[in-house]
Parts: sequence; structure tokens; C-alpha cells
Amino acid sequence: MTSVDGSRTGAASVVTAAAAPYPVVVVDDAGRVVELNDAASALMPDASTEKPLTSPEWLAAVHRAPGATTANGMVGSRFFSAHPSVLPGGGTAWWLVEETAYRSVTEELKAERERARFLTEASTALLASLNLDRCMEIIARLAAEHLADAALVIAPARARKLPVVVCDHEARITRTTVPAQAETVPGLAEALRGFPPVPSRWIDPATAADWLIPEGFGEIGSLVITPLPGHGVAAGALVLLRREQETRFSESEEASAGLFAARAGAAMSAAWLYAEQNTITDILMRELLPPSLRQVEGVEFAGGYRASVDTDRIGGDFYDVHPPSEDCPETLAVLGDVAGKGLEAAVITGKIRNTVQALLPMADDHARLLRLLNNALRGSGSIRFATLVLASTRREDRDVVLRVTSAGHPAPLIVRRDSTVEEADTAGTLIGALPTINSRTAEVRLAPGETCLLYTDGVTEAKGGPLGDAMFGERRLKRALAECAGMPAEAVVERIQMLADAWIGDGRHDDIAVLAITAPRGAHLSAVDGTTPGRYTA
Repeated sequence: MTSVDGSRTGAASVVTAAAAPYPVVVVDDAGRVVELNDAASALMPDASTEKPLTSPEWLAAVHRAPGATTANGMVGSRFFSAHPSVLPGGGTAWWLVEETAYRSVTEELKAERERARFLTEASTALLASLNLDRCMEIIARLAAEHLADAALVIAPARARKLPVVVCDHEARITRTTVPAQAETVPGLAEALRGFPPVPSRWIDPATAADWLIPEGFGEIGSLVITPLPGHGVAAGALVLLRREQETRFSESEEASAGLFAARAGAAMSAAWLYAEQNTITDILMRELLPPSLRQVEGVEFAGGYRASVDTDRIGGDFYDVHPPSEDCPETLAVLGDVAGKGLEAAVITGKIRNTVQALLPMADDHARLLRLLNNALRGSGSIRFATLVLASTRREDRDVVLRVTSAGHPAPLIVRRDSTVEEADTAGTLIGALPTINSRTAEVRLAPGETCLLYTDGVTEAKGGPLGDAMFGERRLKRALAECAGMPAEAVVERIQMLADAWIGDGRHDDIAVLAITAPRGAHLSAVDGTTPGRYTA
């Protein structure tokens, strides 16, 4: 029996092939089998002594190559690595070590790492958008790319329709809707209700509805339907399709699909909640946003608003113009400033605006309206207070007559046609702080081209200038207003806002609101030549 050296470096210990713990085949330099032990004979029944080594082919090929090196390959259904030992008399002894279990574990570890990498990338991609439609597209694309040949993402029914996003075998994204009765697809109704997924082996692909199969996909070989779990309720369902010639989904692949679905469902649920909250916010904010103003009963109205934070749309300053009605023959303009900023202050402005709307039949008596408003605000449990100015307007011939009343608010400013600026003689107690309030109403008459400006202290207290710490101030406001003599209401507001914004720059500021009430300058006469701007009548 040939002795086989136990190491490639010529170790002292010598082991015979027959006593070796592994299959051993000895091959001479010409490629003929010299000897093989019982384990090798059982493993390679086609091999015999004095015949060339032909099987397994990978072992024969590596033996023929110059320089014996370790190789590996399949022998039947088992995986082996072959380790060479060069014999002193020539030839090579190949030790065959089975690594089937090791290879299986290694491949499982590699697959697990791939799944972990995919889930990490999927989480990053899914967190990139809170748009529900975009989120569904990302889920379908990732699933079709990594988990199946095609994928469908199905959202819960809306208006008796199921929204569906499809990513087909050519990575094309399409959107569609199907009737809610499509839930009759086996496993889909359960998935949309958040029940555990039905194993794919229980689902017959032949029963798949036509709308589940992308155009040109062919026969379905395997089908997986898994829920997309959301926050408390199912966010939808994920359908994975493989072609007929492809392998069926294994249990580990279905488990991977479930892990992906958990992340996808959380992302869809977050996008759904964001869309719902955004819709609610838009509906509620629509009632809190400053209104668009226009000419009412022959009087020009224009307003401008800037929140203390440029990304906010609402805050503590507000204005409204209420047209005349059967109970209130005058147009009522209201401008106010609630203590505080942001959403909390905006909620109080909404209460005040709604209360004033309800008290419009009493707008002929400003003092009474303010008393009732004060009682309502104090009775609401709010600890915030507000300043307010009311201006009831009516036309008398070509003039506009105003009754203005301030409740703790800066008095309105009037700019005459000769550029002089006056302060209305009105004052009063702020709203919501004291049990009783006092107020004084002033009457103002505006000739054509003259304007009454209502403003909040966000204008005069705006800090900026060359050093960034000087207030805009009332004197600067009056000087700017004097330059607006004869301007339409919109031009006056735009001019004041522009100067205040330039003064503030990038600095911090409070909410700013301005409301201009202007007596129109009369009819506009076109120029005789038809090209020059023409003029207003006096």
C-alpha cells in the first residue's frame, strides 16, 4: 500500500491511503489512477486503478494543470474540496474533504447579508419621500428588482376602487385602479385587512385575475401576496409574481418579502398619515389665511400680511373686510394683533374673526361690539389678549366716511392728497384682559385719492437698518406714507411692505399686517393720443 505524506511540506508522520479519514485518490504524473481508498471508490465509482482520472472533471482538469493547487467542485449532489499532497516518488495524492454543509451555511450567510443590505437600501429609499404615490412606486420598483419578476402594490379601497401601482418585468411603472370586488383574489382580502400572509404554495397561480398579470408577462409560475402592515391598520398589500420557468418562492424568500413589506408598510402608512394631516391642515388653514380684498361699495380695500417666521403662513396678526348687509349697512374692516406668534396665536385670531362675524348685526355700535367681543374672549378660557381696530366705511357722494375705533391698538394713519399724514383721534382698552373696556370712536372723511392705513406694531417695531438694531418707527412710517399720497390702496400696501422688508433684511421680526382703505380718485380718462397713460378725474 502506498504511503501518503500527511503534509505538503514533508512532515515526519506518514499515513497510508487506506487509513486516511477522507476519500483519497493517488494519481501519477500521466494522469492515471494509482490507488484510491474505499471512501474514494464509493464516492467515485467510475474511477479505477491504472485508468486515467476523468471524473469528476474539475479534479481531472486541475491535476493536468501545472502546479497542483487546491480545487473544489461537485461530486454528485455533494460539494468537496480537493487538497493535493505531492508524493516523493512522483504523482499526487488528492484528499477530498466534504464541505456540503459548510458551503450551505456560507451561502445562507451570504444570502442573509444580501438581504440585510437590500433592506437597508430599501429603508433609505422609502424614507426619501412622504408622497403616497411616490412611495408606492418605490415599493413596487424595489420589489420587482430584488424579490420577483414583477410586483404590484395595492392600497386600501378609495371610493370603491383599489389604487394599484405595477412594476412589470421590464421595470415599467404603471398606475391603475380596479373595483373593490377584486379583493376576491385568494389571499388579497386577508392581506388588505392585515391578516398574516397565505403561503404561496396554497395559492394556485392559475386562479390569478387578469388585472394582476402585467401585459406581456406570460404564465405565472409562483405568486406571493403579503400584507403591508401600517400603524395599527394595514397600509395595503404587496403582490410578487414570478414567471412559469422561474423557481418557486422558498420559505426564506417569503420571509424576506415579509421583512421588506414591514418596512414598506410603515413608509406607506407614514405617507398616508402625512397626506391626511396635510389635507386637514389645508382645510383648517384656509379659514385662517388673510382674505383676498377688493373694492366694496365703491371703497378700495387692500391688505398685506407677513408672518414672523417666513415658512409660516399664519400667525397672530389678521385683517378682515365684511361687506354691508341688511343688518349692517356699512362695510366693516377689522385689523388685529393677538399676543404671541405661530399656530397658537392663529387659533385665537380664528376665534376673534368668527366672533366678529357673528356680531356684525351690532357693528353700528363699535363700543358694544368690542364689549361683547371682550366678554367672549375672556369666557373662552384663553389667557391671551388682543389689540383691535374697527373701521366702518360708507360712501357719501365721492368721499368715503369712516368711523374708526381702536382697542389698545395703534391709531390709524390718514394720508391726504397734499401728502400730509394725520393720526385718527381714537383710543381704547385692549381685548381679553380686563372685565370692562373703554373706547373712543373717531370719524374720518377721505376725499378721492386719500387713504386710511391700519397697521400692526410689527411694522413700527421691526428692527433692522444699517446696524440691524434700529426700529422702523412711527416717524419713518409716516414719512413713507406721505410718499403714497394719491396712490391706489394696493400700491400703498405694496410700498409699505417693500420698505419694511428692506429695513428688516434677514433679521427677526414680529407678525406684520397692514390694511389700506382708499377713496377712489374717480373715473380714469384715456389719453387723447391713445398711447400715454392718461389721468384720473379730480
